[in-house]
Amino acid sequence: MENTSYTICRQLVALCLSHGVRRVVLSPGSRNAPLLVAFARAKAIEHHVVVDERVAGFIALGMATRSGEPVALVCTSGTALLNYAPAVAEAYYRHVPLIVISADRPDEWIDQDDSQTIRQQGVLGAFVKQSYHLPTHTDDTSLWYARRLINDALLQAVATCAAPVHINVPLGGALCEVVDVAPEEPVCVDDMRPEQRLSPADASRLASTISHAERVMVLATMNNPSPALQEALSELAKLPQVVVLTESIANLHDEAFIPTIDRVLTAIDNSEKPDFAPQLLITLGGAPVSRMVKEFLRQYTPVEHWRIGCESHVIDTMQSLTRRLPMDAASLFAQIVPLCKPAASCYAVRWSDREIVATALHNRVVDVAPWCDLRAFASLLPAIPQGVVLHLSNGTSIRYAQLFDTPQVAASYCNRGVSGIDGSTSTALGASMVDEATHLLITGDMSFGYDTGALATGLESPRFKIVVIDNGGGGIFRFIKGPSDLPELEECFEVQRRLPIEGYAQLHGFKYFHADCEDDLREVLPRFFAENDTPAILAISTPSDVNATVLRNYMRRARVK
Repeated sequence: MENTSYTICRQLVALCLSHGVRRVVLSPGSRNAPLLVAFARAKAIEHHVVVDERVAGFIALGMATRSGEPVALVCTSGTALLNYAPAVAEAYYRHVPLIVISADRPDEWIDQDDSQTIRQQGVLGAFVKQSYHLPTHTDDTSLWYARRLINDALLQAVATCAAPVHINVPLGGALCEVVDVAPEEPVCVDDMRPEQRLSPADASRLASTISHAERVMVLATMNNPSPALQEALSELAKLPQVVVLTESIANLHDEAFIPTIDRVLTAIDNSEKPDFAPQLLITLGGAPVSRMVKEFLRQYTPVEHWRIGCESHVIDTMQSLTRRLPMDAASLFAQIVPLCKPAASCYAVRWSDREIVATALHNRVVDVAPWCDLRAFASLLPAIPQGVVLHLSNGTSIRYAQLFDTPQVAASYCNRGVSGIDGSTSTALGASMVDEATHLLITGDMSFGYDTGALATGLESPRFKIVVIDNGGGGIFRFIKGPSDLPELEECFEVQRRLPIEGYAQLHGFKYFHADCEDDLREVLPRFFAENDTPAILAISTPSDVNATVLRNYMRRARVK
C-alpha cells in the first residue's frame, strides 16, 4: 500500500495506534504533509481536519476529556504550534492526555531566516509532562532511537497523573512523496501498572481518624464521572459525622450530598460558621470554583486536611494540608469506608437542615428578583432534559450553575484547569464528537465571541446546542471585587456592546432562538431542546446593569428574613 516515504512518520502513527490513540485532529500545512498522509491513511484512527490550531487544540481536549482516551494533535512548523498553548495548558492542569505532534525544519535550518521556522524544541515545556525531539536521520540506530522516544512519550501521556506530551518531528526533503510500503509493525513497549492499595495498617489508621472525628467534610471539586467513587462516597455519607460537598462539575450526585455549596454558605451567619467547619477536611478533584468555600475553609482551619490526588507536587489550596494521598480517590475510599464507624455527631444533619433553609431562601430571592441572569438560570437549568451532557464556560455560566442542582444531566464539564474563557465552544464541540448524547454548552457572550472559530469547523451535529447569556459582555466584572470599584469598569473591563449572535448562527448553519424575558424563555426552551434537525443557538438577553446587583445581594443575603 502507498504511504508517506518518511519511515519515522509511519512508525509514529503505528505506535500511536498501538498505544490506544483512536482520534487525531489534523491542521493543514506543508511541513507536516508526511504526518498528515500517515495519519489520514491509518484507517483505524478517526481523523478530523481543523484549520485553526487554537480551535483544534480545544477540540482535542474535549474529545480526550469525554472519551477518557489520548487524542493526538498534528500541526505544521512555526507559530502553528504556539496556537496549541492555551489548550495544552488547560489539559496539563486537568490531567488530560494530549499527544502534541509538530512538524519542524531540520535542525540546521533553525534561526536561518527560513520561512515558518521558530525554535520549537521545548516551546511547550512548562505545560507538558515531557518534550521529545525526534532524530532527522533514518539509519537503524536513529530509527531505534525514534521508536524509543515515541514509546516513552505515549506511555508518559497516559501514566499515573496523565498529561500532554510534545513530540517535535524535524522533516526535510520531498515532503509529499509517497511510496509502496508494507504496514509498519514497530515494537510497542507495554506498561503494566500495579494496583494502588493502602497497606492494611494505613487503611485502618485513616478509617480510625474518620471514625473518631465529630466533623468530617469531603469537598469534591472538578472530576470526571466515576461510578466507583460515587458508590464509595455515598456509603461514607451515611455516617453522621460526614458531610460531602460537591461542586457542579464534580459529577457526583446523592441525596445525602450538598450540591449547592455557595447557596448553603450564604445561609450561615458568621457566628455559626465554627460549628459548620470541619475538624477533618478531605479534598479531591481539580481547582475549586467556589470562592466562598475557599474563604470559609481558610478562615476556619481544620485540625487535619487530607488531599487525594495523583499530582506530582503539593497542592495546598486551603493552606491547611497535613497529609497527601497520591492515589485514585475511588480506590482509596473503597478500602477505608468499610472500616469506618459512626461517631456521636449531628454534623451531617446540621448541614442537611441548613440546606433546607438555604433552598427556601434561594427560592424566595429568585421569586422576587427582576429579569436578570439569576432568573434566566432558574428557568434554564431545571429545563435541561434528562441525559444531556452539560458544558459551562468560565465566568457567568459556571458561577451561576453553582447555585443550582442539576442531577438530571449525564455529566458536567468546564475548563477549570486554568479557568480561561477561550476555547469553551471548541472543547464542548470536541466532546460532542465522541458519543451520541446531546451536548449543551451554556456560555457567556464574551466567551462565545472569543471562540466563534469553532462554529466554522463544520464538525457540529444536530446534537450540539449552545445557550449564550447575552448580558453585554463582562458583566461578571461588576460582581468581582476590585474591577467593580474601578472607574475604568465600563471602558476597559466590559465589552459594552451586544454581539451579533443571530448573524453567527445564520452564517454557520445553526437554528437561532432568542428570549429577552422570562415568559419568552419558558416558551422557547421546549422548542430549543426539541430541535433535532440542525445544531441550535439560543441567545438569552439580560440587563447588564441589573445582573451584578442581584447576584451581589444574593451572596450577601445570609439569613434573609
